[in-house]
Amino acid sequence: MPKLKTKSGAKKRFKITATGKLKAGVAGKRHRLISHNGKYIRQQRGTKVMSASDVKTIKTYLPYGL
Repeated sequence: MPKLKTKSGAKKRFKITATGKLKAGVAGKRHRLISHNGKYIRQQRGTKVMSASDVKTIKTYLPYGL
């Protein structure tokens, strides 16, 4: 069987944690931040763990993990 290719966009955007969960950067923190309040900006820092329904799709893009 041929090897499966990893989606190059997915390997740049996601990391797999030691327990097998997926981390990703949070959306909505690049521009137009003046219209958001301070609480929103603070909560968007760093990374978040992806939801189970998203993980199901993303894992198909990463056939061998990262």
